Amino acid sequence: MIRLYAFRDNSCDPRKCTVKRMEKWDQVKVVDSLDRIPRTSLILDPTAEQALSPADRGIPSITALDCSWEVLETWTIKRWPTRRALPYLVAANPVNFGRPLRLTSVEAFAAALYILGEEEQARQVLSKFNWGLHFLELNAEPLGEYAAAKNSAEVVEIQGYYL
Repeated sequence: MIRLYAFRDNSCDPRKCTVKRMEKWDQVKVVDSLDRIPRTSLILDPTAEQALSPADRGIPSITALDCSWEVLETWTIKRWPTRRALPYLVAANPVNFGRPLRLTSVEAFAAALYILGEEEQARQVLSKFNWGLHFLELNAEPLGEYAAAKNSAEVVEIQGYYL
């Protein structure tokens, strides 16, 4: 089981915030300072140069940045040892349903977990949301292919077929 962290700056609508709900169910540890994220944690960062792939298996934790990117200290994130971008996926959440790359934090966590071979944990975090498991159904084919890739380059190549 991979430990989950989220950096939150309280900039999102608390009624729609998936991290707040995950925290309530003890699925994620929420931190309010980037300094509180373990340096060994993999950061999900859409600006990262490498895509998340099965080659990243063995990481102890995943961190989602649940904040406004306008106020995020990007220089701090860019110096992080392990940053990865998620490949092309489609949102299943009610706000962005069907829109590519507009995932909630719980969808991002689930996608990362699935790609890293933690399918059961991915299902577990999504199961608390009435639309959650639909994310896996909607993205079954690409997630399966990403999870079978050898490395980041293969994930990017596979992603090209979906773009």
